[in-house]
Amino acid sequence: MNAQEKLDRGLLRVDEAECKGCGLCIEACPPKVIGLSEGLNHYGYRTAVYAGRGCTGCGICFLACPEPGALTVYRAVLKRPVAVDRTLGGQSAGGGMACASN
Repeated sequence: MNAQEKLDRGLLRVDEAECKGCGLCIEACPPKVIGLSEGLNHYGYRTAVYAGRGCTGCGICFLACPEPGALTVYRAVLKRPVAVDRTLGGQSAGGGMACASN
């Protein structure tokens, strides 16, 4: 399976104002979907950038990052069929994204 065929189970957001481009997230990322930007932020650092495909939402990059607020990881929550209990008003569970942030 190549990078184009990988399903995104997560999403990474990088705050360019907080990232110092240390590269720890790049080294820690298991699917290797993080790189360094070509340009510089306003402090003169090449910041981390997400390749846009293949994030698993594992959060290892978040744990490796020493800068509070530089990385936010969202993890997809998959919808599963849920039995509806009509006696309790027909409540059912939904899907969405969970978040880890410093």
